Amino acid sequence: MGSTGDKIKGMANEAAGNVKQAAGKAMDDPKMQAEGIAQERKGEAQQTVGKAKDAVKDVVDKA
Repeated sequence: MGSTGDKIKGMANEAAGNVKQAAGKAMDDPKMQAEGIAQERKGEAQQTVGKAKDAVKDVVDKA
């Protein structure tokens, strides 16, 4: 997957995780809240991978 795809997928997972956290909090469901936190972290990691790919590409393009 390209860097843009990683970043987009990451943002989607982060947003879905935030929604899941809020729903878990509203419904007093700690399991759902924890799943939301995990999904948000996964999204953050995916975005970091996308940014790293961009950084590597920039270095390679300058060489």
